[in-house]
This record gives sequence, C-alpha cells and structure tokens, in this order.
Amino acid sequence: MPQLSPGEREAFLDQPAILCRVATIRPDGAPHVTPVWFIYDEGEIVVTPRKESAWLEHIRRDPRVAITIDEEAAPYRKVTLEGVARFRFDLGHDDEWRDVYRRIACRYVPEAGAEHYIQETIDQPRALLALPFAGSKVRTWRMPVAGEEYTGIWHRRYYVDGSKMAARAD
Repeated sequence: MPQLSPGEREAFLDQPAILCRVATIRPDGAPHVTPVWFIYDEGEIVVTPRKESAWLEHIRRDPRVAITIDEEAAPYRKVTLEGVARFRFDLGHDDEWRDVYRRIACRYVPEAGAEHYIQETIDQPRALLALPFAGSKVRTWRMPVAGEEYTGIWHRRYYVDGSKMAARAD
C-alpha cells in the first residue's frame, strides 16, 4: 500500500475544500467525531472549535485526539494522525490569530465569502488548536497509480493466504 512521500503529503494537505475529521473522547469514554475545516501550518494540523463545541470540552479534559483527512476521488489519498492536541490560543484571543482563521476560511469559500463569514461571526469566540505531526502517530496511503503493483491497494496482512492477491503480493 503506497504511502505518501512528504512532498505528496504536504501537497495533499494544502488542497482546498478537504475536511478534517477530529475524533475526541467523551466523558463516558465513547468516541466523538466532528468534521471541521483545517489548515496544515508549520508541521501541524490546525482547527478552530467554537466556544460551545462539545469536542473543545472533550479536548480540555483529555487532549488525545485522532484525525483523518481523506479524499473521495482517486487516488484516495489519506492522512491519519493520533496524538495530543495543544492550544495555540484559548478562547478570548481571536484578534491575535484572526489571520490564521482567514486562511482557514479561504480554503473552503471564495475570499469575499470568507470575509463575510468572518465578519458575521466575529463575535463568536473560538480556540485555535493544533495537532503536531512531530510526536504523533502518522499514517498515509493512497491507491497505486500507473506503473505501481495493484496489490498495493491493501497491506499484505489483509490478503488471505492462498488467495490470488496473496500470491501476487508474495
């Protein structure tokens, strides 16, 4: 199963309109997943929970998170991280990082629309959270592309011994 090179990973994470899914741990231990806008910035995935976001409170209590960033079309690139989220800025400091928020919004809507969205919601406090690649468990993969062995669609451990794909992979 081909992994993304560092350059491929960065190019993928810089593409507009791809969502990040953040998994947190509820107080009862159950998982909670939220799709959010993000940017890849200085080796970190950066997200902005609003003040009343349940997942913000989950992270305050237990900062361990898992995220998935993937695409719906071939080559089906995927990046997952498991690690510890950190606060770049807590609630009440929005003015100090509004430029970052603007960059995030512009990945998902045209600049004029992003500015309108920011101005309409400027009085809604947000935190700025980051999940660094350094220190996190990072996995990437994609479908094989032209010239690569098709058995790369799955890791070898998934092929049942004696099957056609196992024989080709071996």
